[in-house]
Amino acid sequence: MEAIRFIVDMLLWLLLLAFVLRFLFQLVRADFRDPMADAIVRVTNWLIRPLRRLLPPVGKIDTATVVSILAIAAVRTEATYALSGVWFVEPLGFALGTLKDLAAMVLKIYLFAMLLYWIATFVSPGGYAPGIRLLAQLCEPILRRVRRLIPPIGQIDFSFLWASIVISALLILLR
Repeated sequence: MEAIRFIVDMLLWLLLLAFVLRFLFQLVRADFRDPMADAIVRVTNWLIRPLRRLLPPVGKIDTATVVSILAIAAVRTEATYALSGVWFVEPLGFALGTLKDLAAMVLKIYLFAMLLYWIATFVSPGGYAPGIRLLAQLCEPILRRVRRLIPPIGQIDFSFLWASIVISALLILLR
């Protein structure tokens, strides 16, 4: 039973990850010609396209993607409870648990993306590789805000460190 629970949770987590990444890429206006972003779009189009006919975007927010994220997150939470033997959960607790898991996922995405971006700046500064520009488009809006508060010291940029500390602290608060 433990293996089935793991497989179901992992598959739903990966599906949710794809939809959350698509939403984050839309928010930062990432270049969807990047192979990684294009793959995310192709994986998520099966649900987004039909929903877009029903739910028009509201400004910068793609409501079809938001509804998809909430639906998949709710299915994942329900599957987790059901496979654990819990058949009834208070609706408010269910909603808060789902939103908490979503917030933790977004924070972990940013923490991992910043780590990859930081490593990429050492390995290939100014170089191009698929995904690196996408990481820059995702991370730079946050790092720019951190740099405004704490500017680089000489040639050393500590914005990655400070952003990672804040994200880690927020993850601790969510537990």
